[in-house]
Amino acid sequence: MKTTILIAAIFFSGLSFAQEKKQDTLKTKSIEGVTLTKQVFKKQSDRFVYDVAASPVAKGNTTFDLLKQTPLLSTTDDKTLKIVGKNNALIYINGRKTNMDAESLTQFLKNTPAENIQKIEVITVPGSEYQVESSDGIINIILKKKMSNGTSGNMRMSNSQNKYNSSNASFSVNYRKDKLGINANLSGGENINPQSYILRNGTDKMQNESVGDIDDPNKNLGGYLNIDYQLTEKSNLALSWNSWANKSYNSTIDLYNTLIQPNNAGVMTTIHSWTKNKEDARNYNNSVNLNYEIKLDSLGSKFNANAAYLNYKRFQFSRNNTLNESLTPIKTITQDIPQIINNFSGTVDYIQKFKNDFTFSVGGNFNKTKTDNDTKNYTYLFNDDGSLKDLGTDPNPKPDFNHFIYDENIYGVYLTLEKKLSDKFSGKIGARYEITNSLGTADSPTNEIESQRHQSIERNYKNLLPYLSFNYAINDKNNISYSFSSRMRRPSFWELNPVRNYLTDFNYTQNNPFVKASSTYNQELTYMYKNSYFLILNHTYVKDQITQVPLQGYVKSIDGQIGSQNVLRYVRTNFGDKQEMSAMLGVQKSLFKQYLTLNFNAGVQHNINNGTLAQDPTTGDTFVDKDGNPLVYRNNVKSTSLVITSNNTIRLDKKKTWFLGVNYFFVDKQQIELGMLKNLMSLDLSIKKNWNEWTFAVNLNDVLRTNVVEIEDYQANGNYNYIKNDMYRRSVNVSITYNFGNQKVKKVRDIESASDAIKNRTR
Repeated sequence: MKTTILIAAIFFSGLSFAQEKKQDTLKTKSIEGVTLTKQVFKKQSDRFVYDVAASPVAKGNTTFDLLKQTPLLSTTDDKTLKIVGKNNALIYINGRKTNMDAESLTQFLKNTPAENIQKIEVITVPGSEYQVESSDGIINIILKKKMSNGTSGNMRMSNSQNKYNSSNASFSVNYRKDKLGINANLSGGENINPQSYILRNGTDKMQNESVGDIDDPNKNLGGYLNIDYQLTEKSNLALSWNSWANKSYNSTIDLYNTLIQPNNAGVMTTIHSWTKNKEDARNYNNSVNLNYEIKLDSLGSKFNANAAYLNYKRFQFSRNNTLNESLTPIKTITQDIPQIINNFSGTVDYIQKFKNDFTFSVGGNFNKTKTDNDTKNYTYLFNDDGSLKDLGTDPNPKPDFNHFIYDENIYGVYLTLEKKLSDKFSGKIGARYEITNSLGTADSPTNEIESQRHQSIERNYKNLLPYLSFNYAINDKNNISYSFSSRMRRPSFWELNPVRNYLTDFNYTQNNPFVKASSTYNQELTYMYKNSYFLILNHTYVKDQITQVPLQGYVKSIDGQIGSQNVLRYVRTNFGDKQEMSAMLGVQKSLFKQYLTLNFNAGVQHNINNGTLAQDPTTGDTFVDKDGNPLVYRNNVKSTSLVITSNNTIRLDKKKTWFLGVNYFFVDKQQIELGMLKNLMSLDLSIKKNWNEWTFAVNLNDVLRTNVVEIEDYQANGNYNYIKNDMYRRSVNVSITYNFGNQKVKKVRDIESASDAIKNRTR
């Protein structure tokens, strides 16, 4: 359901788990030109490199499945990939960011054969040349170079069963003829995302509980088309088009509410009610990118330019109903929340390589974005018999309009210098300078307070973002590296749109147009031994972190009026500073002639939260208790948690056709912004059969049904808040994949779109 509490992104922030594979006996300083027989995992100046060209599990697998088994990568939901210590992982292919939205990218990775991959690069601390935000990392997939002409492709069908059944299908094709290359994909499916909630909040004088289910049906259809033409031996021109559509009609929330509080005479009374909400939503994401690249010499020097246009549309209509215990309506709120985003972008990059192992890079980018959010709310009130109330001269329903327009311009330039000083030591320094100018205007003609009818929020940022990394190979067995990076995290466009998304009548989220960009500083120290054992120490400091904070109590408006009902409001805001420190030990072994690939990792993560919020920054409301005393939400809690993960592949036969997967992770309880997140764990099993060009697979996810979120928070002022969210991660998935055509067809260049950094903020 699109209107539910958006806490999933917070739950697993910074929780990713190291996995790795190694080569048993190969002991050479360079792998160039060597025919590899086993997997290699090594550390270079600014990245980890995992060579999977001869992986025993690559054949018949998808790229997504292979990434899940890559060192330092993990997934908790089988949809998104994370890097150890990072909030998010951006996908690059052959050094170019994939020009797709999140859903179509997942489908792309799940339908691309792993046999096409030469190696995977994991960049935990990206350099200044990359347009990334916050503590995002990069996964760069290097495809094999296949030069012959012809056509190839694959078809894939899958079916999953958790609470409901879902199905997906895709078709991909690659064509190359001399100078022309074409790559296309079409995929679609339908599913119902189920969730169940237990929500409790209150004080020592009152209790509120909501229990029930959320069902979100989805139909998806999308694809991409990439055309690459070689103009000369050194230059290429490419055009990319991506499209994705989602239809989510009849999403429902069905919650039973119990409120226990004293009446005017001080006697405790119990009131039961129902929340029955319905939502229809659809969104469209289309983008086009034109790329020109010219190679300047045989060393790898080149010039690259991109121009892109992105159009995103979302239409959402919801009807939020509060009913008494006998299902007679009490109150109905309807919301019409459209959002339209248009973006024009451009990037240029110049890379000059020299014979003395020195690389000079310089470039810049420009993004111009406009978002239009024209929200309309109507409130209907009912009599005890269910008839619509007569509000006299006041309009009924009571209207509430808000037209929010956000304009943003981003200018950025970067410079990096990379040098290999000796066979053992290499380093890289750089800096990025960004200028951000934004203007948000809110027009609320129905607001009773004149000063709030027309508001303008202007933001201007100028940021210098330095970067430093070095790598020292002590000897053939020992390697040490260090990286430092500073980044900004701009709010997503939906976070700025000042609307409320209702879960119940008195339990909802509140977006915030006043949210400003946060700053993130990352440090990472890595030690590796024999390319098999590693220790990673990571420190992240976030200033003015953007998150969601629960404010609870009786609402006191800026004119001094106090409401009669206890409210729980999840407010999007800048909430103080936060530090995350982690230490991860990992070991990986291929044993018994590669019959067993064992990955085991363990580490600790220490979180320091430092945030205080007393006022809703959007409305100016404060919160008080029954006696009028102010209530403040504080999160100044430190926590240390244990993280364990074990991901293993067992080859069951000599012909490398049967494989068994056994994966497990455990995350100890830890403090997050909403409170104490209780421990999580999951056991996943899989079996796969390769038969000629066919692959058959069965996956059992969260076998023990232990991947369920629970958050509990107690405040010194007596407020408490409890959330239990079951997203039915226990499931069975069956898939069939068929590869056809000339498997040596060269892949079309995947081009980074100039609008990719903006596209990430639509989600």
